[in-house]
Amino acid sequence: MVYPTNHRQIVEELMNGKFILSNEEHFNSLKENEKFFAEFFKVSFDLDLVFKTEYAYLLSKETSENFSRDVSIFIAILSYELDKDGRNFLEALEFNEFTTEEIDRYFDNSSFIDLIESNKALKDPDGRRTLINGMARRNIVHKNFEDRFVFTQAYKVFVDFAKELALKRMSGEAATA
Repeated sequence: MVYPTNHRQIVEELMNGKFILSNEEHFNSLKENEKFFAEFFKVSFDLDLVFKTEYAYLLSKETSENFSRDVSIFIAILSYELDKDGRNFLEALEFNEFTTEEIDRYFDNSSFIDLIESNKALKDPDGRRTLINGMARRNIVHKNFEDRFVFTQAYKVFVDFAKELALKRMSGEAATA
């Protein structure tokens, strides 16, 4: 059987929880063969390929992993603190570089300190560094230096999830997340 160009790289990265970004060369192969890959992941692993203009990732209906939850909480708290600081959080996530020192300052002074202290990945600077490194491995952030990073377009998955959850709660629907 002949597989699409970069098949192995695409499968390995997606199966490891990585977002494939539009600026990566193998994104084009994924885009050109979207139908093939969607069927491949569905039949082989019962996973859904989510393909957007700027990125692609796999979605499982059954998962017990905590990484996505931790990233969602991280982005939610950071967004809240940026907004409280008078910054447009969407613009900041899209265009700004963050330092780990800045992140620590926001989290250490957050009004969500109880939530932060109850989360192993967020409660101290070392946990946050580990989470940021995990986000870098999955293409959610790009590290410019060891202590500096920018968000990639993949952050939108988590913002969209938060928006969907908020809309459900506002309409009185039970949360299914």
